Amino acid sequence: MLSLAPPVRAVARIADLALPPRCPGCSAVTQEDHRFCAACWAQLRFLGEPWCATCNLPFEYDLGPGAQCGECMVRPPAHDGVRAAVAYGDIARSVALKLKYGGRMAAADTMARAMARLMPGDADLLIPVPLHRWRLWRRGYNQALLLAQALGRASAVPIARDILLRTKATPVLRGMNPKERRKAVAGAFALADGTKNAIAGKRIVLVDDVFTSGATATACAVLLKRGGATKVTLLCWARVLPGETAD
Repeated sequence: MLSLAPPVRAVARIADLALPPRCPGCSAVTQEDHRFCAACWAQLRFLGEPWCATCNLPFEYDLGPGAQCGECMVRPPAHDGVRAAVAYGDIARSVALKLKYGGRMAAADTMARAMARLMPGDADLLIPVPLHRWRLWRRGYNQALLLAQALGRASAVPIARDILLRTKATPVLRGMNPKERRKAVAGAFALADGTKNAIAGKRIVLVDDVFTSGATATACAVLLKRGGATKVTLLCWARVLPGETAD
């Protein structure tokens, strides 16, 4: 019997022509999904070592094993480092906003692909930074959870989505200075009842989209360590470096 269904490859080719892959930054047509065009790629600054041994702030050059930034020498953070795929800038911001406010959930896979190279090798558990229930209801999804799920698929590290709760609705932190951010998130997070056994002795990777002042990461890390976690590392898409601002 003659089949009227076109070959799978032909269908895929038609779909590619109708909906070609586009650059996550500027939407220009590209050869593959999740691939940046040359212009956007050139504007991304990928982060990694050498960095501060405590907070992972990138250094311009290698200062040797155990070297710390000045801030960590004076005031070590509650967390165990911030691993960010890229420095915050125009293209990094564009991708983050497409995921966070634009409903472009495929951007989570793009971001997670860049983040995966910095996944701590000793990670026991992925925990997304939670949204308050009202913001989750309005947005329809938690961008940090989407990132954690993509990272979980790539690394096979399990995800715990209901351990860390956001119990207080906070204003949008964008535009606030560090002191205002710390005040805004004070008391905003809690551990779910009966979850301490799930994190006791665990090395946790806290997942978020953008690291700005550290107020959220600090609040979450303090709670998780009080609950028994031995290590809390933040893994995110972009980091606002000293001297820069997040608009």
